[in-house]
Amino acid sequence: MKKQAILVLAGVFAWALCGTAPASAADIRIGAQVPTSGPEAPYGIDMLNAIRMAAGQINAKGGVLGDKISVLPGDSACDPQAAVNAASKLVSENITGVVGGYCSGATLPTLKVYGDAHVPFVITASNSTELIGANPGNAFMINSTGFDQVKTAVALFKAKGIKTLAIINEGDAYSANLAQLTRTAWEKMGNKVVDYEVVSKGQQDFSPVVTRIRERHPDAVFWTAYYADGALLIKQLRQGGFSGMIALGDGNNSPKLFELAGAAANGVYCFSNPTANFLPAAKTFIADYEKQFHQPPGPYSALSYDGMMLMAHAIKVAGSTDTTKIVAALKATDGFPGVAGPVSFTKENTLARSNFVVLLGKGGQWTLYTGPGAPAAP
Repeated sequence: MKKQAILVLAGVFAWALCGTAPASAADIRIGAQVPTSGPEAPYGIDMLNAIRMAAGQINAKGGVLGDKISVLPGDSACDPQAAVNAASKLVSENITGVVGGYCSGATLPTLKVYGDAHVPFVITASNSTELIGANPGNAFMINSTGFDQVKTAVALFKAKGIKTLAIINEGDAYSANLAQLTRTAWEKMGNKVVDYEVVSKGQQDFSPVVTRIRERHPDAVFWTAYYADGALLIKQLRQGGFSGMIALGDGNNSPKLFELAGAAANGVYCFSNPTANFLPAAKTFIADYEKQFHQPPGPYSALSYDGMMLMAHAIKVAGSTDTTKIVAALKATDGFPGVAGPVSFTKENTLARSNFVVLLGKGGQWTLYTGPGAPAAP
């Protein structure tokens, strides 16, 4: 008996550490596929926090169909093999659905895992257009795709009088896709890409790239990969004498970019989903998040919160945890009121509107850019 008591206490202690109660047989289990390790972990942990907060609020109001939601984290580590392993483990734990998805290269191979199991998947951050063709029909993207990001990017470049562009990516599904789409759209407009670089993830020395850029004199540099490496590139470009425009893909919209790049990030543009602090409807969400986690919500927190709320809504509409019915309910979504804006889907299960905005680095933080070439306010 004593031994059993110790085991029970140990289980309760473990629950307290991870912040998620053990799932019971009657719980509706929702997987949260996010990177909680590796260089993109700050994004993933923030996404997980928002998913858990949404589930907690749903449970406080009685849950869904009379059952409580349990969130089961799956660490994708922004690595394809790690993501597949996490997805396979989540499927083995009898999940009803999955919310999350960050780093398109890691999300891409999980589409087959969840598709084979016919598990509905609300993708809240990953936005490579490669996900569209690979989608077996059960995945739904509530962040705008790379097509929308490119439209936003070239509109800004045109408004700023940019004619020549250097594009740098890391060869993964997200950054290579964005780079290729941008090059095609930019050249189709009659402009030139004077330098197109593929660098290694984790690269520390960008001096050869900086040298080539200085030799080719582009009006702007577009970095399409993530902030951890992008911060180093920004610093080295400025230290190397490049004074033109620097623009970044949405994998750089973290405030941590300024911690790593310092003053070099001031004046840099970033194409981004609308982060919570620029969303008029997010005031209550921000207050709730800060109260629960003692820090501001991150770039994909609002979308992740919406993803969990949307999944719960679809289960309620389906009237059961039958995944075929949940997928049908998600497909029929029309104007679901999310913190990050209304959600409706195209026939390809992508967000039926562009949610991209332009951010500008100013005073050591991101500000909403509203000048020439900016899209309409969210």
